[in-house]
Amino acid sequence: MTASTDLSFADLAAAVDGPVLLPSDDGFAEEIFAWNVANPHRPAVAVGATSTADVAAAVSWAGRHGLPVAVQATGHGAVRPAVDCVLITTSRMQSLTVDAAGKRARAAAGVRWSQVIEAAAPHGLAPLSGSSSQVGVVGYTLGGGLGPLGRTFGFAADHVRSVEIVTADGVARTVDADHESDLFWAVRGGKGNFGIVTAIEFDLFDVPSLTGGGFYFPATHAAEVLHAYRAWAPILPERMNTSLAMLRLPPLPQLPEPLRGAFVVHLRVAYLGDTDTASELLAPMLAAAPVLLGGVGEMPYQAVDSIHQDPVDPTPTREGGALLGDLTAATVEGLLATAGPQVDVPLIMVELRHLGGALSRPPAVPNAIPGRDAAFSLFVIGLGVPELVPAVDAVTAAVLASAADATVPGGFMNFSGGAGPEALQSNWPAPDRDRLLRIKRSYDPTNVFSTNQALLP
Repeated sequence: MTASTDLSFADLAAAVDGPVLLPSDDGFAEEIFAWNVANPHRPAVAVGATSTADVAAAVSWAGRHGLPVAVQATGHGAVRPAVDCVLITTSRMQSLTVDAAGKRARAAAGVRWSQVIEAAAPHGLAPLSGSSSQVGVVGYTLGGGLGPLGRTFGFAADHVRSVEIVTADGVARTVDADHESDLFWAVRGGKGNFGIVTAIEFDLFDVPSLTGGGFYFPATHAAEVLHAYRAWAPILPERMNTSLAMLRLPPLPQLPEPLRGAFVVHLRVAYLGDTDTASELLAPMLAAAPVLLGGVGEMPYQAVDSIHQDPVDPTPTREGGALLGDLTAATVEGLLATAGPQVDVPLIMVELRHLGGALSRPPAVPNAIPGRDAAFSLFVIGLGVPELVPAVDAVTAAVLASAADATVPGGFMNFSGGAGPEALQSNWPAPDRDRLLRIKRSYDPTNVFSTNQALLP
């Protein structure tokens, strides 16, 4: 049975304040549009939620009719299409409050990091946002939240105070360290498997400014740069946050001439300290190869997007990731052999993020983020256009396999791409995996939340 032909949606429309749209309705395509355009959704119905009550009503309706439920705010994390389901969009849920004295914020499900950054900045505060402030707060945080200041402060999920969530029974709950603590543990790292989070409360930090920026190195010196990074990153203090990416840039006119259509290696830098000290720490990397373009300087936290320079426009992507216990010479050579400038592959980026520091320490309130003993995150993004998908998936697998000598168990949901349930479950050691599945079956016994990055088939 397909819901669009055999179900009446009048009772659903009557139960929610937001729009209820079918595939034949005007505005349906715009409602379900995902930023990652490689995975176009095909739901039976879309519900534009305006409140927690709307979400609860839509989930309850889906449960009564035996339909799975998917959720989307911005669609940055859409690694699989949502098909024949109830797709609840949360972009209309825009409540945001900042408690400057308490150094915390509460954001509803549709809020983006850019809004939190702007609201916190007048108080000299900043959130643990990601490399792009256009990403939604909730999805990013539930997947762990590995941002530019991670080594200094930890994962975004480590600093969540409470979560408001609608579970599969249509009940709205507020969970924290003292209320339904098992669910609170699971949702911070296990992402959308346990319900739809309608609001989240989290800590802010005293970061009015930082020393940030980046450097682009030419393809001809990729090997020198990667090997220099391998030796340099492990000795950095926790206040220095870096990542390194091999980029295949498109020939866009808005890119400066040295980068337009080029293969480059991009060193990204976020340092909590003065520019002079940052420059001293950066000296070994800048001596490794000539710099095409770049620099670091003091910047307000509102300019944090300029560090990674992530794409702003919707992009078709395929993704995959792994965690590394070390970055060995053999690993670097493997990455160069499979994704370096001498090979023609349909990849956008191969990135190494330096972990450790606060990321390696358990938070005050434990959560389900695995892999805290890893030294680096390896993340691969390929072009997600249909005719290239088989090649992209094969090349991504080859890149990840080339780092097998250094790979350690674990993986972050936000960097796991379209991995299936079995692969996702393997991100956790057996005790944590079993606990996650026990909580999943307790709160979602019929697997209502089985789309995108699902722990159960």
